[in-house]
Amino acid sequence: MTTFPHSERRLHAREFVLKEAIIATGAARVRCSVRNQHDHGAELRVDPQVQIPDRFTLIVPDDDATYLAVVRWRRNERLGVQVFSNSLKG
Repeated sequence: MTTFPHSERRLHAREFVLKEAIIATGAARVRCSVRNQHDHGAELRVDPQVQIPDRFTLIVPDDDATYLAVVRWRRNERLGVQVFSNSLKG
């Protein structure tokens, strides 16, 4: 059987991490974990029973940062998000 090397389609290298975070939308706050991230996005893990909107604020206390995020893909408990602004905290 012939195997082919895995082709990386990502534009940005991911850093594998395990951080707790909060998805904030309106008055609702949902706990999640960040599994990998880079300057332009991240993979989040969240309870698949929870409805997450396409746009939200992502709060990452370990980074002392708040990001604007847009969902780019969804797979079960995993969300791929694009981050449009690095830390918004002053």
